[in-house]
Amino acid sequence: MEKPKIPYWHLWTDADGISHFAEVTLENFELKGVGPADPQWNDKQPRLESTVVFTVQPVGWVGEWHENPAPQWIIPISGRWWVEAMDGTRREFGPGDLQLGEDQNCLDAAGRKGHRSGTIGDEPAVLMTVQLHTPPVRKPGHVK
Repeated sequence: MEKPKIPYWHLWTDADGISHFAEVTLENFELKGVGPADPQWNDKQPRLESTVVFTVQPVGWVGEWHENPAPQWIIPISGRWWVEAMDGTRREFGPGDLQLGEDQNCLDAAGRKGHRSGTIGDEPAVLMTVQLHTPPVRKPGHVK
């Protein structure tokens, strides 16, 4: 059985303070059972303190330029939303997509910080975020 790979989008900040997207994958899987359960593929991440936040963004919601409050995994539960990085790249996300938002401490010459985001379509975007209480790494795809 081949090791799985799960894609995600990493919103990160470069050394010049500009946010970008990088398409990367979770790929450090190990086939292991949990208790008496049959083996399953697990990509266990380092243990960190974290906070889980559920968010409901109304139809038509737009969040102008802002940073993620902490490095955080963003998992859409229902609805769709978009995120635009400072470099102009715009990505759309829905259920089944993963994003790591790690655009803290960025600022461009126009005074923009982080990213813009908003809902798509005629239903709210329901998101689950897992905020990691750790400093941003500033390197695309550092989570494998």
